Amino acid sequence: MNKIAPVLTAFLVIIFAFSQTLFIVDEREFAMVRQLGEVVAIKDQPGLNFKLPFIQNVSKYSKQILTLDSPESERFNTKENQPVQVDSFVKWQIVDAKEFYRAVGGDEKQAERRIGQTITSLLREEFGRRTLLEVISGDREKIMAAVRESAEVDAKKVGAKIIDVRLKRVDFDDSVSTRVFDRMRSERQRVAAEARSTGAAEGERIKADADKQAQVILADAYKKAQEMQGAGDAKAAAVYSGAYGQNAEFYSFYRSLDAYKATFKSKGDVMVLDPSSDFFKFLKQSGAKGK
Repeated sequence: MNKIAPVLTAFLVIIFAFSQTLFIVDEREFAMVRQLGEVVAIKDQPGLNFKLPFIQNVSKYSKQILTLDSPESERFNTKENQPVQVDSFVKWQIVDAKEFYRAVGGDEKQAERRIGQTITSLLREEFGRRTLLEVISGDREKIMAAVRESAEVDAKKVGAKIIDVRLKRVDFDDSVSTRVFDRMRSERQRVAAEARSTGAAEGERIKADADKQAQVILADAYKKAQEMQGAGDAKAAAVYSGAYGQNAEFYSFYRSLDAYKATFKSKGDVMVLDPSSDFFKFLKQSGAKGK
């Protein structure tokens, strides 16, 4: 047993020393190998790697996109010195592990504090350049783009990259909100009044045009009707003329029958005429033949 113990101890020491030469790099992280405080290698490919035991140390940093989300909103003033409360968050990522270690000692919290201070300063500057109306009516994308671009310059100094800057919410004081909403309401009412006025004018124009077209159509229809009636009358006159030329006596008799039929439609019809009138010409002839 006295001989086995030293051998076992030596074996364990060898196993421990060998284990100190191995380290595994995950695909989601960087591995930095340091020797006596100096960076000697950056391993960014996943797999098994080796180092000198006890002399070299390994620090690992995330490759993933990190989120910096302040739990409290920040108070900024607009160009008119109107206070607003702003909630924002930042998406960032470590891209240069060596620079990240040199600038902030590889401390994510310290890097977040530095990035957070930069973002806050840039947001304060951007809000101070804009009016309250610009802030709430469409300049948010411009603000976020400007802050992201400027923050990227400072982030490179700590080996990081700014992926995105977003404004989650912009709140106003009650007095500010009332003024903003009143202004928005007035603007919308003005736009609505202009739209109604334009619509009414367009409606009148369409109505006038429709009336004009209706008059033209009616006039054209009346003209065609008169032309057709004239043509019909002319044709009827021609027919009457032809009939008269063939047999004048029969023509006169037929026209008299039409006149009698039109005159005596009802039993209550009464006419006062001279018995010797030509109107009764054929009636008298019929009576004379009957006798």
